[in-house]
Amino acid sequence: MDRASQVLAQARLDVPMTYAALADRGGEKAQSQQYLTPDEEKAVIKFLLLMSNLGQLVRIKYIPSLAFYVARNQLTNKPIKPPGKNWPRGFEKRYLELKAKTVKAINWKRHGNNIYDKI
Repeated sequence: MDRASQVLAQARLDVPMTYAALADRGGEKAQSQQYLTPDEEKAVIKFLLLMSNLGQLVRIKYIPSLAFYVARNQLTNKPIKPPGKNWPRGFEKRYLELKAKTVKAINWKRHGNNIYDKI
């Protein structure tokens, strides 16, 4: 049995079954399947938290393009593809310090009252 299969067989209930958790436990296959390295993911988290602290919220739909930009700087021989469509939600679930927030649009009745005085 190869090393990746052994790590998958040793799955514990207290450890989440994500590629990042398996990679931390020594899964070579999990490390190769992870889109960003742990250091790159920490850099993305640091950037997102910095933007949040500055009051500039980043929409979830822009996180894959940010990850793709980071992944393009990897030194690999294989071509870099953009992350999958479910990658941002998985990224959010892996890191609990990130929270998605739903923002509602301003009501059209309020829009007319507020905008014309400012112009």
